[in-house]
Amino acid sequence: MGNVRLTLRLAALIGTLLVALALHGLWRLFRRPSPWPRRFLGSVARIVGARVRVIGTPLRRDVVFLANHLSWIDILAIAGATGSAFVAKGELQGVPLVGWLCTLNRTIFVTREDRLQVTAQIARLRTVLAQGRGVTIFPEGTTGDGTTLLPFKAALLAALDPPPPGVCVQPVRVDYGTATGELAWIGDEPGQSHALRVLRRRGTFPVTLHMLPPFDPAIAGGRKGIAARARTAIAD
Repeated sequence: MGNVRLTLRLAALIGTLLVALALHGLWRLFRRPSPWPRRFLGSVARIVGARVRVIGTPLRRDVVFLANHLSWIDILAIAGATGSAFVAKGELQGVPLVGWLCTLNRTIFVTREDRLQVTAQIARLRTVLAQGRGVTIFPEGTTGDGTTLLPFKAALLAALDPPPPGVCVQPVRVDYGTATGELAWIGDEPGQSHALRVLRRRGTFPVTLHMLPPFDPAIAGGRKGIAARARTAIAD
C-alpha cells in the first residue's frame, strides 16, 4: 500500500504542477503578480499529507520570518500560508526541477560555508527586503529533531543591522505534533529517502505554524540580539 500511496501522490503532484505552471505563465503573460508558486507549494503540502493550521497573523510584506526547521515540508507549509520567499542552501539550485521551482518562488541561495560570499549574500537579501517581499530564514542552519532548538546562526541577520525601513522580524514556531518523530529530517538520511518515506506514509499529519508577535529589529541590539530574541520567543 505504501507504493500505491507513492504512485497516487506523485501523479497528483505532476498534475498540480502542470496546472500551476500553465496558470503562472498566463499571469506572467499579462504582467500580473503571480500567486501560483505560493498556491502550488501549499497544494504540495496537502498532497503529501500535511494539514496546516496557522495560529496568529502572519505579516504579508516587509517581514523576515525566523523559524525553527524540521523538514523540507516546513517550506511548503510556510510558503502556502505566507507567500514568503526563502533563503536556502546553494546546492539546491543545481537539483533538477527542485532548483527551478525554488527559483520560481524567488529563493535566495546562499553558501554558509563560504565566508568570502557572505557580504554579497547579505547584499542580495537586503535588495529583496527593500522590495517589500517577505523572506523566511531558518537560522538553525539545518533541520532538528523538533524537541531541541539548535543555536541560531546570526551571520545573515546582518542584513537587518540596520534594517531596511519598515521591516519587522516575526518568529515562527513550526510544530508537527505527535508526528514529529516520524517526519523530522535528521541524521544522515538522504533527501530522496526522506521524501519517499513521506510520500509512502499513511494518512495525514498536523503542521501548526505559530506566528509569534513581530518585533522591530532596530531595537534588538544587532544581528546577535535579533537571533537571541527570536530564539527565545520560539523556545517559550
